[in-house]
Amino acid sequence: MRVWKQVGLSLAVLGAGACVWAFNSQSGRTALAKIGIVSAEQPAAQTAAAGGAGGSARGQGGGRGSNATLVVTAPVKQGIVNDRMNAIGNGEAIQSVVVTPQASGLISEILVSSGQSVKKGDVLARLDDDEQLIEREKAQVSLKSAVEKSSSYKNLRSVARLDVLDAQIAEEAAKLALSTAELNLKRRDIVAPINGITGIVAINIGDNATTQTSIVSIDDRSKILVNFWAPERFTTAIKLGMPVEATSISRPGETFKGKVEAVDNRVDEASRTVRVRAVFDNAKDELRAGMSFAVTMGFTGEDYPSVDPLAVQWDAEGSYVWRVKEDKSHKVRVQVIQRNPDSVLVKAELAQGDNVVIEGLQRVREGGAVRGTVPPKAPEVASR
Repeated sequence: MRVWKQVGLSLAVLGAGACVWAFNSQSGRTALAKIGIVSAEQPAAQTAAAGGAGGSARGQGGGRGSNATLVVTAPVKQGIVNDRMNAIGNGEAIQSVVVTPQASGLISEILVSSGQSVKKGDVLARLDDDEQLIEREKAQVSLKSAVEKSSSYKNLRSVARLDVLDAQIAEEAAKLALSTAELNLKRRDIVAPINGITGIVAINIGDNATTQTSIVSIDDRSKILVNFWAPERFTTAIKLGMPVEATSISRPGETFKGKVEAVDNRVDEASRTVRVRAVFDNAKDELRAGMSFAVTMGFTGEDYPSVDPLAVQWDAEGSYVWRVKEDKSHKVRVQVIQRNPDSVLVKAELAQGDNVVIEGLQRVREGGAVRGTVPPKAPEVASR
């Protein structure tokens, strides 16, 4: 390359560097303004940029005294776990029996109707008893003969003692035969074994009944038993005499109060539930056996700290919350006990009134400075 070309290239590079220096340097612009090449006024864009940089620097300088992370906190409350239990139960009478005859024979008389109130011992129906009447009369005759013979032997000294003993034995046997005949005659009457209300009479006069024939059912519904199944976790909490509330679809709007009468001694392996029986007074005869009931029981459950669901976070070690104390954030490990729609019951070293972070969790660090604010209350809706 020739010398004059090298000189020209060098001058061009120097000129370009001078232009860059002149337009980007305050002193360079001043020099160019003196010789009249550019205006002395600074462009608006550059002025704004300089002002913004200065403002930023001032902002940084002013923020050095307040580096705390802004978060939203909520106080820890107290909650009761498993305070209520709901179940579906079936009702049955306090006593219920299906009446069957104690002997076989033809139905000769029916003395009861469906829905009738009966007392224990009332005759409900009768079987034909002609044969039993005859047997009783025969037993009476035999007893009379045995008594006379035994009395005669006692008054005669010429009769051997062994004959007198045989006569006394015959008298006792005759008495037993009469008792048997009277018992067989009594069993021809079909009687009510309990107090209660009769159901539908399932026989007619002339039917041939056996000891397996169902005559009528009787329910003592002065009290109603409700059997229901409680989850396994309530097994040790349910005690005898605890109050129970029940409602029935047949009596809408009414709540019946009862108490626990019995708790089964084992948990069902298939359903993991335990059978519970409650008793309800039915003095007004409003309830019937076979009704379905929605059963509710209340428990004095254990108290646990209650936190907002947004406060619970998870990492590789499990769940935790950020507790704010003296404007510092601290990680507290928690064990979730029960989840509710608006709160989570946890087992942790938290006291009622402690503040935990629910928003701004991404910027919180262990021991970091935080500034907590309370979330705004939801607007109340006026009731109509």
